[in-house]
Amino acid sequence: MPRLDLHCHLDGSLSHSFVEDVLGRKVSMEELQVEPDCRNLAEYLAKFALPFECIQSAEYLKYAGYDFMKSVKEDGLDYVEVRFAPVSSCMEGLDVRTVIESVLEGIRCGEEEFGITCGVIVCAMRNHSEEQNLDMLRTAREFLGEGVCAADLAGDEASYPMRQFRELFQEVKRMDMPFTLHAGECGNAENIVEAIECGARRIGHGVAMSGRADVMNLCRGRRIGIEMCPTSNLQTRAVADFSVYPMREFLDNGLLVTINTDNRTISGTSLEQEIQTVREHCGMTDEDIARMMKNAVEVSFAPDEVKQRLLEQFGE
Repeated sequence: MPRLDLHCHLDGSLSHSFVEDVLGRKVSMEELQVEPDCRNLAEYLAKFALPFECIQSAEYLKYAGYDFMKSVKEDGLDYVEVRFAPVSSCMEGLDVRTVIESVLEGIRCGEEEFGITCGVIVCAMRNHSEEQNLDMLRTAREFLGEGVCAADLAGDEASYPMRQFRELFQEVKRMDMPFTLHAGECGNAENIVEAIECGARRIGHGVAMSGRADVMNLCRGRRIGIEMCPTSNLQTRAVADFSVYPMREFLDNGLLVTINTDNRTISGTSLEQEIQTVREHCGMTDEDIARMMKNAVEVSFAPDEVKQRLLEQFGE
């Protein structure tokens, strides 16, 4: 069975050794990983400050792309989509084009060495200006099909609801650039509806639609991929505990659920750990895991030939 991870952030997945190498000092895991008593998404996002320091040069961005591919090779992945916010790496004078080119160069080196196919998703950020986000997305569009596979919107959803970004993603849709959107991570199912109406082909997290048959019907009818990240969702308090985690509910309602890591280092996880977690806490069977991996092939932004190769590994 092929393994796919469609929702994984580059900055939240930089290896411990990478961070120490770039900073030139010892770094404790407490500096990199979220605390067990994390109270909300905003506290979780504060952990990104240190990784951001590490990806402010073309050299280190290339190194980050390669380091990420090495990590997912160790996790046994066959296909991965990694996302990051190019503007966040422009704090020391880099331009967006150089940032994207550098990450793609590192990713390509990793693809060649480790035999894993990777697509890059560029993230607009909720706390950035519309001008910053649009300029970045227009530049990234030039790399679509050349390493970049899609766009996204990330950041503090509670403070910046989806309705504030309608015009931005209407423009992305006009650019003919596919996108997934973080929505429903912080308790508001209306953000999911807004994201779908804007044209999102996938939803990041989506846990807020639990109990909302209308929203689940919308996702099922439009075959929207649901990128679930169990460990992260517990850490950010998107759900109180696994007894109310809606993965089984979504699967039973015919949604295209996928299982993902979100932030490998910050959450202290891997795809293998996520699989074992949902086996133990959500009652997922081998058939359920295989179904979610097949869902991931269907809703991935991979080229058709890559999807076909992955499906053949299921014997299809």
